[in-house]
Amino acid sequence: MTAPGWPARLESHGVVVRSLRRGDAGPWQEVRARNHAWLAPWDATVPPGGPARPSSYRVVVRSLLHQARQGLSLPFVVEVDGRFVGQVTVSNVARGSAQWASIGYWVAADVAGRGIAPRAVAMVIDHCLGPVGLHRVEICVRPENSNSLRVVEKLGLGEVGFAPRFLHIDGDWRDHRIFAVTREEAPAGVEVRLSTHQSHQ
Repeated sequence: MTAPGWPARLESHGVVVRSLRRGDAGPWQEVRARNHAWLAPWDATVPPGGPARPSSYRVVVRSLLHQARQGLSLPFVVEVDGRFVGQVTVSNVARGSAQWASIGYWVAADVAGRGIAPRAVAMVIDHCLGPVGLHRVEICVRPENSNSLRVVEKLGLGEVGFAPRFLHIDGDWRDHRIFAVTREEAPAGVEVRLSTHQSHQ
């Protein structure tokens, strides 16, 4: 039995978001290695005394796909022109009376600034608030991460809080700004806000 809205393939304006699969190992490793310096300041790290990180992509993807089957996570790949360029991961999926999840994302440096990340994240949010059946989606961003802050700005997500020393990233506990959107706040979806944002620039 699969979780609601999984697996999935979403596409808009030349950006494809699809379910992660085991065969993505090679492209994932190549893109991550080439973009190490670009991504390292924003990558989650293990705090002192924490469990060791998985030793291989195979272990990572096996864990993510197991969580996806249980409905706890939705790990997506971002593609442009058939090329692996990033990820959007829906995690901490809570059901019951909460019906919410958090979203994290990254794209390769060579496609940054082309509107790919906002488009991919918008499609995933709309998928979460639609077929997945969630009521609220949250995105947490480091105050220093200007690229990621531009994504939530373009999507019109409201800032709902501030979390001091929220996540262990790049070797230390880092503060995060919290943004969120509910189904009631985006009845037509979040992706439509992109064209509105562009028309006001």
